[in-house]
Amino acid sequence: MKIGILSRKSTIYSTNSLVEAAKKRGHFVSVIDPLRCYMDITSHHPAIHYKGEKLEGFDAIIPRIGASITFYGTAVVRQFEMMGVYCVNESVAISRSRDKLRSLQLLARKGIGLPVTGFAHSTKFTDDLISMVGGAPLVVKMIEGTQGVGVVLAETQQAAQSVIQAFRSLKANILVQEFIQESRGSDIRCWVIGSKVVAAMKRQGPEGEFRSNLHRGGQAARIKITPEERSTAIRAAKIMGLRVAGVDLLRSNHGPVVMEVNSSPGLKGIETITGIDVAGMVISYIEKNACPGKTGTKGKG
Repeated sequence: MKIGILSRKSTIYSTNSLVEAAKKRGHFVSVIDPLRCYMDITSHHPAIHYKGEKLEGFDAIIPRIGASITFYGTAVVRQFEMMGVYCVNESVAISRSRDKLRSLQLLARKGIGLPVTGFAHSTKFTDDLISMVGGAPLVVKMIEGTQGVGVVLAETQQAAQSVIQAFRSLKANILVQEFIQESRGSDIRCWVIGSKVVAAMKRQGPEGEFRSNLHRGGQAARIKITPEERSTAIRAAKIMGLRVAGVDLLRSNHGPVVMEVNSSPGLKGIETITGIDVAGMVISYIEKNACPGKTGTKGKG
């Protein structure tokens, strides 16, 4: 098979791991920088050009689209869909998962467990917004933030008011969420491929830090998840329309709650901690499922 990986750099661990896994299985693989792609948007002959040449003959595309290039990156994925190329994660699914508010609304509509969440434009009724999510302590998140950036724990009512007003003065769209104290600064990352959780790890933030992101100093360990957690992760990925996803869960007193569904989850942490060849499983999934024109959206939306 001829597989393309949409990624800004081939040296990134996740990208390199996928490249090595594909080569190991005898496939031809190319790393394509989506920002260097340019597209011929024609009714009957859509095409993508890259470094002066037309990209042709691909059997599958693995999008590794960073949050900062979501708009252009998903346009490139959509163009491949229009060309009938199988994309592991489709453009609409990636866009859904990147929009924190939209993704939470979709998950809530399907009954997935979530932290109580508030969203508002005006700060006129901040006290009621804070009360809606159960009062302080609470978490304030910028909708556009990633990897723990733009996420603040407000421990008192006054702090919550100040943070909300500060973010809104910057014209930032924010979510106000219930703080799940019983999680104690930890979360669970579930790697979902198709309809299975293939690997899971528990991430624990350092002392005094409620964010568990590994690049912020968090520690990780292999974990056995419960059947309810497994079901929740699989359902969340399916609702987003993602075939490959990293689903972040918190263990609350009322069961697992979903924090985020990631369309380009990193491989380094999960492979290092669990010893599982997750990249190889992604390639195996492509081998079983990729075929021309097999896309749910066919470039729509």
